Amino acid sequence: MVALIKALQVILALSILILFHELGHYTFAKIFRIRVEKFFLFFDAGGAFLFSTKRSKWFVRLCPRALDWETEYGIGWLPLGGYCKIAGMVDESMDREQLAQAPKPWEFRSHGPWQRLLVMGGGVLYNFIFAILAFVAIAGIWGDSYVPVRGSQIYPSQLAVELGFRPGDEILAFDDWQPENFGMLQADLVRRKVREATVLRDGDTLQLYIDQSYTKDMLNADMMFDLAVPFVVDSVAGVNTALQRGDRVVAFDGTPVQFLQDARPVLAGLAGSLVDAAVVRGADTLAVPVQVDSAGRIGVYMQTPRPVVRRYNFWQAFPAGWRLTGEMLRGYLQDLRLLATPSSGAYKSVGSFIAIGQIFPAVWDWYRFLYILGMLSIMLAVMNLLPIPALDGGHILFTLFEIITGRKPSDKFMIAAQWVGMILLLALMILAFGNDIARLIH
Repeated sequence: MVALIKALQVILALSILILFHELGHYTFAKIFRIRVEKFFLFFDAGGAFLFSTKRSKWFVRLCPRALDWETEYGIGWLPLGGYCKIAGMVDESMDREQLAQAPKPWEFRSHGPWQRLLVMGGGVLYNFIFAILAFVAIAGIWGDSYVPVRGSQIYPSQLAVELGFRPGDEILAFDDWQPENFGMLQADLVRRKVREATVLRDGDTLQLYIDQSYTKDMLNADMMFDLAVPFVVDSVAGVNTALQRGDRVVAFDGTPVQFLQDARPVLAGLAGSLVDAAVVRGADTLAVPVQVDSAGRIGVYMQTPRPVVRRYNFWQAFPAGWRLTGEMLRGYLQDLRLLATPSSGAYKSVGSFIAIGQIFPAVWDWYRFLYILGMLSIMLAVMNLLPIPALDGGHILFTLFEIITGRKPSDKFMIAAQWVGMILLLALMILAFGNDIARLIH
């Protein structure tokens, strides 16, 4: 059932993003009176399809006027994207027969470079607009919340310990930048290629040198910085009523503990026992008998740092959504910079639909769905801007070349470039699926 829910979320999310992207091309083509021959969600490879307004007999019988529509709308069977077939344009359809004929007034190639530039950039533009609207909705409905870095202590993983971090450190700065969101510490450390971390440790300010040879390990680590939770009692829910709010537990049966993370393995070893807890209460240190249950718990809740919560009204949600989109875009561009550095091993993080499915929750959650949708929309926009011939970025690059030089690339060159681009995209897909399969195996 979990796999089904995740699969449905992936299909729905990609369908929305693909339709919105192709709608951008479609809209500008219609504005400039360029004929759009096909508008398809997924690919109708080999002429096979799930639905077509011109080829589905049941739909033609239901709506015979669809045969006279300029555009054929449909759903293909191959869920690897979608396309908007624009008349007179060199695209993945490789329609040489049409290109061999004399240009028609309604064709893409018959229009000026600035109009063609807007048609090609329409998909990327719509993806950015969609992302902004998604984050505006998130800001307006749920607001923005995060655990602040300032005032929070870290509980480092073994990798972070190797880099010099210690339990209880408070991170003050990465190089000359002061991070704010605790949950983004690891991403910030990698994306910004931090050379020096400034931490507060036992009242002293220290500088830690970050060895860049650990970049690959940092990229693959699950969680380098957990939130260190001091073992300070907030409330008691079990039988250990001798404990009080504000008590700080410093040891169990003589084994010292500073944070909740320290206490877990100690209590697991004392499961089912009545133990003495050393408790600091005010200025006194007391010995308090504590019953540990069979699961290694004592039935108390800890005092944890309160997250920063920002609420926005309708008008405030728009600049907040714009800011969130900008932060997401900057982070993704930093990820791409790492991807272009082979020594970082970031290429191993490239994933396909399998990896996308893993980021969706096991149960339906509108907040997370919309957040992931906004994130994927930014990724789709940026990826399509890459100067690869088969992508929008390749067409935009050639059109800009024409605007600057006054020379239009020939159809023969565009077809060759399209083939090169498709081969590059195929190689990228093989890498993505290979990485996903390797992750599943390991």
